[in-house]
Amino acid sequence: MSGHSKWSTIKRKKGKEDAKRGNLFTRLIKEITVAAKEGGGDASSNPRLRTAVASAKSANMPNDNIERAIKKGTGELPGVSYEDVSYEGYGPGGVAIYIECLTDNKNRAVSEVRYILSKNGGRMADVGSVSWLFDKRGLIAIDEKNVDDEERLMDAAISAGADDMTNDDGVFEIVSAPEHLADLQEALTKGDFEIQSAEVTMVPKTTVKVEGKDAVQMLRLMERLEESDEIQSVFANFDIDPEIMEEVG
Repeated sequence: MSGHSKWSTIKRKKGKEDAKRGNLFTRLIKEITVAAKEGGGDASSNPRLRTAVASAKSANMPNDNIERAIKKGTGELPGVSYEDVSYEGYGPGGVAIYIECLTDNKNRAVSEVRYILSKNGGRMADVGSVSWLFDKRGLIAIDEKNVDDEERLMDAAISAGADDMTNDDGVFEIVSAPEHLADLQEALTKGDFEIQSAEVTMVPKTTVKVEGKDAVQMLRLMERLEESDEIQSVFANFDIDPEIMEEVG
């Protein structure tokens, strides 16, 4: 999970800053709203909503905000209607990029994505030209400092549906099928494990080694994309040396 994993680590380190800017809450509210719209407001029977609510709570979002987002999704309260849309592109060095948006205006979203890519050494790609390079997976991160028994964590994760667990730079990353993520997150929480983040992500099947100016520009492009209010998630298959990742991140 090389490039994806390192970028995820940097994003987690920036989590508090993102929350202060409001970016994180905005994205979580959008996800909760769409999840409730598509699968109903009962989290127990809606895995996507259950995962979104758990992620919001782990980010310390007030319960009132969560309830309002659910009610906007189910139509109990007025609100903006968002829809899922994805775009594909290439970055510096030929890196494949998969972009997910939750937007109320597709034309505005695609214009924004195209603009950010073109201004940062990237370009749009045809539908299907990039998506096949990624597998959709559930991913849970737990700081090793909060784990007193690695074997107990491994046993709990596997019993709850995890496929694999690795330690990346002091963070346990637990991977599962997307449909198992909500149950896995719930089981680990009940086991008193402090979850740092939980998300459905796109893991690259292969990576592209990027160095020098291309590496720096690629990371800047990722930052610009993730700063956009139109964009929900960004995934890329770059492999960049940790030193550059830390310096730019």
